[in-house]
Amino acid sequence: GWPEKTKELEYFYPTDVLVTGYDIIFFWVIRMIFSGYEQMGEKPFKTVLFHGLVRDSQGRKMSKSLGNGIDPLEIIDKYGADALRLTLITGNAPGNDMRFYMERVEANRNFANKVWNASRFILMNMEGKEVPADASAHLEPADKWILSRLNNVVKEVTDNMENFELGVAVQKVYDFIWDEFCDWYIEMVKPRLYSETDDTKGAALWTLKTVLGNALKLLHPFMPFITEEIYCTLNPDEDSIMIAAWPKETEDFAYAEDEAAVEMMKEAVRSIRGVRTSMNVPPSKKASVFVVTEDAAVQETFKNGAVFFGTLAGASEVHVQADKAGIADDAVSAVIPQAVIYIPFAELV
Repeated sequence: GWPEKTKELEYFYPTDVLVTGYDIIFFWVIRMIFSGYEQMGEKPFKTVLFHGLVRDSQGRKMSKSLGNGIDPLEIIDKYGADALRLTLITGNAPGNDMRFYMERVEANRNFANKVWNASRFILMNMEGKEVPADASAHLEPADKWILSRLNNVVKEVTDNMENFELGVAVQKVYDFIWDEFCDWYIEMVKPRLYSETDDTKGAALWTLKTVLGNALKLLHPFMPFITEEIYCTLNPDEDSIMIAAWPKETEDFAYAEDEAAVEMMKEAVRSIRGVRTSMNVPPSKKASVFVVTEDAAVQETFKNGAVFFGTLAGASEVHVQADKAGIADDAVSAVIPQAVIYIPFAELV
């Protein structure tokens, strides 16, 4: 509409953020600022975010003369638009150039598959079951742990996004979904989902749906297509994830004590896995686990979480005690800050 004073011009000028490569600051960005002040009397944008250039795997600038350019449509056909988009954002610090490796696109396609398969598992378990509208009164420690971790990630990612730290933000979302949600929480709740008698199954399904929905919102700016598809299947009453409310940190999900307790259990599971791996013990071979600690609170935590050791650490049974009574001298040990864990050597070999 310029030079007329149209509604569109009033709405779009000045704009908020300009995103551009550092190689055209003088050719383009500064000329826009000059022109904006000259024609409109004010700056055309509040913030300029300079990003690096995408280079080939040898570090060379992509150009027609070198013939080292990459056709994005070919990559999208092979790996999907989300995988390509995620590749260009991860590990990309503002102002720094990035090298393009096809292996990274493949790894991000694998992440998309991980998100898809985890979501399908959750939807399958929700099928034919009534998920409570609010299960906060019936949550188990594992549920509180993942909700507390989600709360932390929401706060950190929102702060990163507002400061244009896109590469940092997406790495936190990636780690939360792959490591904490898929590799830990989903494995923790499987016994409850498969049980016909567990009365906390509804709380587990509510937690799975709540965490997945919020995780998809955090991931959506980086992987818009897969998140839209899953979110609308998970929430058929909503029109689109694009117009859903962005997640917010809430006191309702602040479970610091439960988070610390489950982190201690995870440390113990990692220690047991480390012992089994160092001795080449096959996953199918079960063994007794003895947890020795004099701290009554720690003992209680391990007793309540003993079920995790069966599914996550190959434990046939778990004994929690204050001393080494009844533990064979040749038992293999692993030390964590709060306790010492023993596994009978004869049961491992």
